[in-house]
Amino acid sequence: MKHLVAKIHPDDNVLVALTDLPVGTPVTYDGVTVTTTEKIPAKHKLALQFLAPGDPVHMYGVLVGKAAAAIGVGGLLTTANIRHATDSYGEHQERRASWQGPDVSKWQDRTFMGFHRADGSVGTANYWLVIPLVFCENRNIQVLEEALVTDLGYARRKSYQPQTQELLALMQAGKSVEEILATDLHSAEPGHQKPKPFPNVDGIRFLSHEGGCGGIRQDAQTLCGLLAGYITHPNVAGATVLSLGCQNAQASMLQDEINKRSPNFSKPLFILDQQQLGTEETLVSMALRQTFAGLMQANQQQRQPAPLSKLCIGLECGGSDGFSGISANPAVGHVSDLMVALGGSVILAEFPELCGVEQELVDRSVDTATAERFSHLMKAYGDSAIAVGSGFDMNPSPGNIRDGLITDAMKSAGAARKGGSSPVVAVLDYPEPVTKPGLNLLCTPGNDVESTTAEVGSGANVVLFTTGLGTPTGNPIAPVVKIATNTALANRMPDIIDVNTGTVIDGEETIEQAGERILDYVIRVASGEEVAAVRHGQTDFIPWKRGVSL
Repeated sequence: MKHLVAKIHPDDNVLVALTDLPVGTPVTYDGVTVTTTEKIPAKHKLALQFLAPGDPVHMYGVLVGKAAAAIGVGGLLTTANIRHATDSYGEHQERRASWQGPDVSKWQDRTFMGFHRADGSVGTANYWLVIPLVFCENRNIQVLEEALVTDLGYARRKSYQPQTQELLALMQAGKSVEEILATDLHSAEPGHQKPKPFPNVDGIRFLSHEGGCGGIRQDAQTLCGLLAGYITHPNVAGATVLSLGCQNAQASMLQDEINKRSPNFSKPLFILDQQQLGTEETLVSMALRQTFAGLMQANQQQRQPAPLSKLCIGLECGGSDGFSGISANPAVGHVSDLMVALGGSVILAEFPELCGVEQELVDRSVDTATAERFSHLMKAYGDSAIAVGSGFDMNPSPGNIRDGLITDAMKSAGAARKGGSSPVVAVLDYPEPVTKPGLNLLCTPGNDVESTTAEVGSGANVVLFTTGLGTPTGNPIAPVVKIATNTALANRMPDIIDVNTGTVIDGEETIEQAGERILDYVIRVASGEEVAAVRHGQTDFIPWKRGVSL
């Protein structure tokens, strides 16, 4: 049944509007009726009790802010009358009782069709990588992309060239600027895709970036760690690496990082040094031959059944709104718990968006060392942000605020629900790999592309990405499942949305039902069904640069 408002936790002193509420609207929740004293837009919050300046505001059962001005019962919470605030936390643990996972009997014997690797991991896709060790090689990467992608049948982007040709024809026919602006252009049909000579290879991915030299030596080491995470990833069959030769990110550094992650690494790997080889033509021709040979080897791989325990799910959000924490994120949290109970791995990242729920995660840590590492990384990250004149309280974007997330703690409390309720088995610092089944915390920024890039580099072979405002974000090698928090978004941007959890807001489905529907979809995606980001050729890749540039 459709409700007007929601109360997320029994201890909360605010309600969330599920639809626009005009002034004077009486709303009832758990037998308590409140009348709105001003217009409350959908996704925003109204006070359940009078709040004097300094009074705490609770959502999700945690402190998410304090009143900066008096707010009457039924009044709207805004950036003008609420300021960011969180409870303190420490490494001391109130160890929780043993976790009772959800019933997974219906999933126990399910499998997905994946690519089995020599190290025992299983990929949900089969890609070949072409990687520059330094930004100086980006142009050569582009030359290789132009040479390989179209003729091998991997061109995916929709062409709008016919629309440009139509505009040129209008101008040549003497049409005015006003007439051209008023013209409805014809939809461009996707260009003809050539047959794929390597049907078992999902694509060739080109990981251009702006790093590898300059900055500090730690930047180069971290970049090599991230790139090694992609090369050793179960979704990758092999790689071609272009090195200039003189950069900080040396080929030997990359190989060391590969050996850390995969001591018995056996995938095809070709590393070419331009300063040793000489001309561009020599470099590109050799790279083409080696990449083509690698594709021939990669094409020998075929999908085979694999248990769901071989899945590693990245949990991500971007373009969040006031519904994120009550529909998509908790539904993904249920998927997280299902995966942990099945023996799989999940990654919860975006440390600035765990602000305010630190103590809960500390208490969920499996041991004191895990709790201490999380606390240390959170405090160090927060201190470094403050040192450059910022802070976690500045995390919400204008879009977040417009759609109801008016403090970072409010945004974070909802974002953390993606991690479900299972114990924290490990805390990883970027770009460390996942080595344990269960819930892993990964230190990354809140920037969704940087965080998604990092999660995949740590081993995620599928990413669940919730969004309330809409974002096309994808990844070069892992399918990114875009999950809408509200039905209006799913209807407005159907080309980028894969799953709609607005059904929870609409009263059509429970969180658990939505989570099970998502897991069913994940199994299909892990078996090769394309998500929207893959269809659009959305391959965002942004390494996180933590140091200063020299």
